[in-house]
Amino acid sequence: QLQLVESGGGLVQPGGSLRLSCAAAGRSLGYYAIGWFRQAPGKEREGISCINSRSDYINYADSVKGRFTVSRDNAKNMVYLQMDSLKPEDTGVYYCIGRDWYGKKCGPPFGSWGQGTQVTVSS
Repeated sequence: QLQLVESGGGLVQPGGSLRLSCAAAGRSLGYYAIGWFRQAPGKEREGISCINSRSDYINYADSVKGRFTVSRDNAKNMVYLQMDSLKPEDTGVYYCIGRDWYGKKCGPPFGSWGQGTQVTVSS
């Protein structure tokens, strides 16, 4: 089972930046599409990005498009989420998880959710 660990969260002021990392534990993530999700307090978890194994398909939720950038380094077994121009509404716990790949788009997540990493955007 693909197990992923998120890191890089923290407290940042509005307009600031953070870079989240997603590492695979004990297994290569190079074959998998990876999605980033977040859950704000009192809200449902939402998908914000997906990148396929070859990085030739990337999508973003409208709420983060133009501000967030996902990338991966399969040689290092890592996926990243660069978050710029952060807003208070970006506050939440961020998760990465494997996603099914349907050849042209990402499918639902599979496996277990990790602990996530907390991102707080506040002045």
